[in-house]
Amino acid sequence: MRSRNWTIVRLPVVGPGRRSLAVIVSILLALVLSGWGLALFGFSPLLLLGSVLQEQFGSRFGLEDLGLIYAPIVFCSLSMAICMRAGLWNIGAEGQFYVGAAAATGAGLFLHAPPWLMWPLMIVGAIAGGMIWMLIPALSRIHGAVDEIISTLLLNFVAVLFITYLTSGPWRDQKTFVNAASGRIPYDLPALSGALHIGIVVAVALAVLLAIVFRYSRWGYEVLMCGANADAATYAGMPVGRRLLQVMLLSGSIAGLAGMIEIVGTVHRLQTGISSSYGYLGIIAGVLVRGSMLGVLLSAGFAATLLGATSILQAQGLSTGTALALTGAVLFFAAMGQRLAEFRIIRVAVDTENP
Repeated sequence: MRSRNWTIVRLPVVGPGRRSLAVIVSILLALVLSGWGLALFGFSPLLLLGSVLQEQFGSRFGLEDLGLIYAPIVFCSLSMAICMRAGLWNIGAEGQFYVGAAAATGAGLFLHAPPWLMWPLMIVGAIAGGMIWMLIPALSRIHGAVDEIISTLLLNFVAVLFITYLTSGPWRDQKTFVNAASGRIPYDLPALSGALHIGIVVAVALAVLLAIVFRYSRWGYEVLMCGANADAATYAGMPVGRRLLQVMLLSGSIAGLAGMIEIVGTVHRLQTGISSSYGYLGIIAGVLVRGSMLGVLLSAGFAATLLGATSILQAQGLSTGTALALTGAVLFFAAMGQRLAEFRIIRVAVDTENP
């Protein structure tokens, strides 16, 4: 006798349409559940949603503010996406962001040169800072088989403490009453509209450039091969160790560049808290699109919208913890949807007489 039972199978290939649909459905489910939870505590979910949409997309100021958040998240997302192409993880974009910001700040405060020369110096400093902060995890991973997830993550805390020391000690601005902040950098990024600067253009252009490199260049192909099957890549004569080192250093340099963009374009002084968790949001945005450089432009926009919504929800009376919990829930559901898209429930025939 044969019967049909339900079982879960993993799909060998998952198309982008199915994966995108799963993420969208998961986000909608998260919003519905979050709204239900808010209603239980006496808040109107529709009014809160309307406030978020109106303040972020209904005014020029809101769009400019969203653009300022969007740019550094794109950089940090690209930092994560690049490593994913090589089968690696960079959980240290937050720390590399801070070190890059510190390097750019040091150049801006202590080097005196014309603006046309200061721009390259601050850019090189930020890139070098991010690369140096990634160098130890990279060498440990390649030569010592140390898990880069742990090493990059732990260095985030070292970077934040290092910035705290600088801004509350040798670099502290003695002219202000702020306890942990450096002096103001006398340089600004070219403006596009109001407070929005050219950093968003650089971020989008970099994403497009990286997409072209990984799709059409030999280097990009070798990186993909090294990440997919290191043994096969070695057999084919590809320098696996060198490619992995290059990818990790490139990843760190982009996160460091994000710190420079934030310092010179937005806050203009080094201090703790300038990141607003850009590095961690970048990790999530990069994972959601599975390392797609162009996909980052969409996922980073989603992450920026959620981050901007957090401050708006707090202004509407929600506590900081509640607002962050709602943001985390939406991101968690999105990540789960992206993962569950790889599976499917089917019915299979089972022989009950001969199990």
